[in-house]
Amino acid sequence: MNQLKKSVQYVKNVGPKRKMILEKMGIITVEDLLYSFPREYEDRRRIQDLSQVKDGEKAFVKVIVYGKVQQNITKKGQKIFRVPIRDRSAKGYALFYNTPFVKNIFRIGSEVYLYGQISRAIDQIYINHPTYIFQKDIKESETPAKIMPVYQLADGISQKERARIQENALQQFEDCLQEFLPEDILERNRLCRLPYALSNIHFPKTLQALKEARYRLIFDELFLLQLGLLLIKNYYERKGKGIAFNVPASVSPLIESLPFQLTDAQKKVLQEIQNDMESNKVMNRLVQGDVGSGKTIIALIALYKAVLNGYQGALMAPTEILAQQHFHSARQWLAPLGVRIALLSGSLSKKEKEKVLHEIQNGEIDLAIGTHALIQDAVSFKKLGLVVTDEQHRFGVRQRNLLTEKGLRPDVLVMTATPIPRTLALILYGDLDISIIDTLPPGRKKIKTRCISEKQRQQAYQFVRQQIQKGRQAYVIAPLIENSEVINAHSAIELYHELKEKIFPDIRIALLHGKMKWDEKEFVMRQFQSGEVQLLVSTTVVEVGVHVPNATVMLIENSERFGLAQLHQLRGRVGRGSKQSYCILVNNSNDPLTIQRLKTLEQVHDGFAVAEKDLELRGPGEFFGLRQHGLPEFKIANLFKHVKILKQAQKEAFYLIQEDRNLSLDKNIPLKNKIMDQFGDLFDQIGL
Repeated sequence: MNQLKKSVQYVKNVGPKRKMILEKMGIITVEDLLYSFPREYEDRRRIQDLSQVKDGEKAFVKVIVYGKVQQNITKKGQKIFRVPIRDRSAKGYALFYNTPFVKNIFRIGSEVYLYGQISRAIDQIYINHPTYIFQKDIKESETPAKIMPVYQLADGISQKERARIQENALQQFEDCLQEFLPEDILERNRLCRLPYALSNIHFPKTLQALKEARYRLIFDELFLLQLGLLLIKNYYERKGKGIAFNVPASVSPLIESLPFQLTDAQKKVLQEIQNDMESNKVMNRLVQGDVGSGKTIIALIALYKAVLNGYQGALMAPTEILAQQHFHSARQWLAPLGVRIALLSGSLSKKEKEKVLHEIQNGEIDLAIGTHALIQDAVSFKKLGLVVTDEQHRFGVRQRNLLTEKGLRPDVLVMTATPIPRTLALILYGDLDISIIDTLPPGRKKIKTRCISEKQRQQAYQFVRQQIQKGRQAYVIAPLIENSEVINAHSAIELYHELKEKIFPDIRIALLHGKMKWDEKEFVMRQFQSGEVQLLVSTTVVEVGVHVPNATVMLIENSERFGLAQLHQLRGRVGRGSKQSYCILVNNSNDPLTIQRLKTLEQVHDGFAVAEKDLELRGPGEFFGLRQHGLPEFKIANLFKHVKILKQAQKEAFYLIQEDRNLSLDKNIPLKNKIMDQFGDLFDQIGL
């Protein structure tokens, strides 16, 4: 058995109680513990005199307790314990809050090292709630003057206990930390070895050692991710020849029937797709395009090409609203050309579903459009040739594979309106080729965006009323479906009743959210699309795919609760017609950084630029949906901050795959074992 896969309870000082606490933090195995890195570090290498410490800064001092611990109680009932301290240069106090036990441990004459935040008032020096180490507890071989890790904690484990546990794990399992990177990669990239990296990420000997350790571990995460994706890509390519869609029948009838011209960017991407489809390699292509850039029509043209070649197509969307939208678009443009289309969703009756399944299986349906319902076992195609998944970030590698397995090596086209900077897209979707539609159709006007405070709400409501009186429609978006005791934010249900009863009693208002039944949602959307409903109060269920050209205003409540990329997606629901459109961001936060972040949208309208800014301000977080993608999550790497390391890791992964496609050389066997460990579940799911 791999020793690192043992339960964390095998680490010294981890009993059943601490095991349970650690497991709640996601630390199950010894390996989890070793890769649970400090969130920050305290530099305690320099011992300062009390007279040298500066107000507002953190300091490390060695002092003597020279008086009894004093106790004060504030007006709010908080107990403050003042420990009189001195060194050769000055006197002061260590302040502890609601910790009565300090009276018993800080005895007169004790020598103690303290680390904490300094505050100076008149002639007094205070160290606020410091960490402490008594001289008597320090072994001869140890020094307290060092860089100390600070870990994420849970109730029941202190920093001191957590550090001791980490130290024990490193000592006990040091011999199990086997190097998995080949020597040439280590040398080319000047990487320290794995045992050194893990030792110094937890207990750095110097700041330089910490820097080297961080670099190595960041490189590992990015390199393993890219290598795993390349192995998946190679696997698909090796599965055999794909379909060559080379029947001379042209897609021109569809393009010529459109009431608009394709943009140059659309034509370029369409050509890339057609080249893939006409070759005998299996297409795996990602199409990125900003909100409203025209990805759907490109997908429909590709699906039409597949049908002309005698194959069936499948289009999978993450929500029923978006699937319904695609179904209407397909009927509008493809049905007149003889394409037989069906919608498969969870809302169909049993009888309707059986009929659609039968027609798909017999080849009576050319194009099946649906949600996750398409990947159910009951769905069987007669001759599936092209699979399209929309809003790829909502699906994972495994879900995409489940759909492709319903055909014999069909081509795959995935689309996303979540703009990801190209370099980062190459990493996240390393198993796909990438096309970008980087221009909007002519005539589209920039959506005027304004960030306002709660005080300006009535003015915003007045503006919404004016737009509706002009014959337009509007959205009001709330972050929650219903009120929450935990989260202080507006709910869609609460807003709906307030707007309907108090603010806009004379306006036709409807409510839409994810907990409603499908037929209810469909009815509301039909009413909004037809203009019967003038104002739609909704959650982010309308984030993608909803197309109502007459809607010109979107008011987003508690906009501080959303990322910039999601706000950009939401405002893309307006501005879909020729009329000037507006987005109003109601901000309930007084935080200057939050206000600055939201005001970015007043100036920036390009989705890729918004994505860059969102990454810069928020970090990657769930932006990339690694969990949904089925890939390992990052513990230390940051896709925005570490772009240089990312590029180098990507380059090394390409070199390695070119040299040893199956990682079968002796020098690469440890790496192969590591990648199987990291990606094992995903590889099993896709049959690799």
